[in-house]
Amino acid sequence: MTTLKQVSLAALLALGLGATATAQQAAPGQQRGDQVDQLDRMVDLSDDQKQELRELIKDSEGKITEMRTEAQQLQQALSDQIGPDYDEGEIRDNAEELGELTGDVTAESVLLQARIQDTLTEEQRATLEKRAQQQREQMRKMQEQMRQQQGGQ
Repeated sequence: MTTLKQVSLAALLALGLGATATAQQAAPGQQRGDQVDQLDRMVDLSDDQKQELRELIKDSEGKITEMRTEAQQLQQALSDQIGPDYDEGEIRDNAEELGELTGDVTAESVLLQARIQDTLTEEQRATLEKRAQQQREQMRKMQEQMRQQQGGQ
């Protein structure tokens, strides 16, 4: 994977996963706007890009929410199986289905980032890469400061 793709993916993952994690807590439509607006502030999106991104995010978040609900139900079913009268076959079936759902959630999240990146121009991707590099450098400096503080105690 090229450095550009790694950096862009990291930045988009931060946006996408953060939005996905908090989407259930936000008012309907609020998180999508916030996420697109945040990306717009970073790379200056056109109105068409904003609309396309909102649609992509809405679609993906809907799918991910459904899959997470199903995963929670499977986790509950697995918990209910704990006891002396367990059914190994059912436990294994539920665990396998849960694993597949987890993979599907991951795939949908990565596909969303790929679709977002496809919506951006080359210049916007370069801007996003530059921002991601700056954030990585800030994180590196903060980690180094923390190490120095812990070593000095």
